[in-house]
Amino acid sequence: MSGSEIELSHRAMAMLRAVAARRAQMSCSCEPDLFIDGFACCDQMTAHALARGGYIRPGASTGPAAVTGRVPAELTEAGEAAIAVTAAA
Repeated sequence: MSGSEIELSHRAMAMLRAVAARRAQMSCSCEPDLFIDGFACCDQMTAHALARGGYIRPGASTGPAAVTGRVPAELTEAGEAAIAVTAAA
């Protein structure tokens, strides 16, 4: 996906910045939930939209992921571009 399907609100951009800072995890499901600093994100609808829109994706699974069902979240190229555009503005 191109990452152009949703408008990026301030909250969505904050979520992308948390993912970029490696502070976020995603659940392993078809509608992945986002966790920041170990806590469930307050706006899972936006988290789902970011995943469906191609801005974030699940990262590589590690040992604890089998226990928690969570993996590190990572930015896609579209997510990195969105952050770069706002940083340049």
